[in-house]
Amino acid sequence: MKITCITVGKIKETYLKMAIEEYTKRLSKYCKLEIIELLDEKTPDNAPKLLEEQIKQKEGERILRAIGKDSYKIALAIEGKQFGSVEFSNQLEKLGVNGVSHITFIIGGSLGLSKEVLRQADLLLSFSKMTFPHQLMRVILLEQVYRAYRIQNGEPYHK
Repeated sequence: MKITCITVGKIKETYLKMAIEEYTKRLSKYCKLEIIELLDEKTPDNAPKLLEEQIKQKEGERILRAIGKDSYKIALAIEGKQFGSVEFSNQLEKLGVNGVSHITFIIGGSLGLSKEVLRQADLLLSFSKMTFPHQLMRVILLEQVYRAYRIQNGEPYHK
């Protein structure tokens, strides 16, 4: 299985970079992982809603250009479906059984994802009703994908 993570913005914090590197290394046993970092638009403080929508639109266009043709697209969105870790593992396994060989996870920038990206996603996934920094979501996503593979393979994982 190929897993692609399309993310908006670069990781600046060393501790997050280290965590991403660790999960990238761990996941290499289970899948081919690719992380694509796209340029984020600078958002001024107290930006008007119209400007925020324009920024999401620009970032969304970059995301859509980066998505592989035959990829199953999972967009991280607060309004998406929530899974427990075992359910998430089962969902990924079911995709593979049904012939999906490439999954693309999409993490938007600080303003979220454009309507067009959300519309084109095959699944909207939410990790919580809470809001997390998009840089931290990359670590959380990779950890949960790693956990999903451990569950699928009957390997120990922390419950």
